Amino acid sequence: MEKFKNKKDLSTHVKVLKAQGSTIGFVPTMGALHFGHLTLVTKGLRENDIVVVSVFVNPTQFDNEEDLVKYPRTLEADIELLKTVSKDKIIVYAPSDKDIYGNTIESEVFTFDGLEFEMEGAFRHGHFDGVGTIIKRLFEIVTPDAAYFGEKDFQQLQIIKKLVELHHLPVKIVGCSIHRAEDGLAMSSRNTRLSPEHREIAPTIYNTLKSAKDKFSTKSAKEVSDWVTKQFREQPLLELEYFIIADVATLKPVKQKSLDIHKENRKYRAFIAVYAGDVRLIDNIALN
Repeated sequence: MEKFKNKKDLSTHVKVLKAQGSTIGFVPTMGALHFGHLTLVTKGLRENDIVVVSVFVNPTQFDNEEDLVKYPRTLEADIELLKTVSKDKIIVYAPSDKDIYGNTIESEVFTFDGLEFEMEGAFRHGHFDGVGTIIKRLFEIVTPDAAYFGEKDFQQLQIIKKLVELHHLPVKIVGCSIHRAEDGLAMSSRNTRLSPEHREIAPTIYNTLKSAKDKFSTKSAKEVSDWVTKQFREQPLLELEYFIIADVATLKPVKQKSLDIHKENRKYRAFIAVYAGDVRLIDNIALN
């Protein structure tokens, strides 16, 4: 498995591969890889000759310095896990902060037609400027034909699609279904930081989303939101930060839906953020 730490060396290598006719898939990660990441890589390999996997904990998308410091960094274990998928069709790019940002670590400022102000944007100041900055730079370095992102970070996925559209970037964005543990908890690198008691109760998040989906077929968005809030008030180990039912296209909260949500053109999705101790977990579910 080839590994690069320098963007110039990686770019040169990718140019050679492309000149030979190879197509390049790309899976950007912050490391601490799990089987959810592997599903993205596997899909990328089905659709491309080579997949580049970046492993970089991006400092500009953290609004909490402590969260950045605590974020797990397991590069050698990540490489061994990737080898279980392919030993010769995956390239790992593990740059330093300086290789990406030079001497000044700061975000560009982006607008994403308002998508950046909803949900995560409202609770994590500057987060999507950091996301836009790193993804744009990685696309410029890797020059992939297609890039793969999980739907667990659905708002991020929509924003990256908007980034590509607004900046006319020549890359196809592919969204992939959420990969879950057997008990329903969405796979996340942060799950490794959960205490045993918080890990045991964490599947409540997805179970609540499923119940909310059932209720949304007959109840209003406000009624469903009130019900979810009540469930978490009764759960001392989990703290609800937000639960929002939003329009998929705009990500704006839904105030009123039609009587038959299955026949209308609008698509709805429920989004949730929950603290399990000091670990922040997010999840979402399609409602129609």
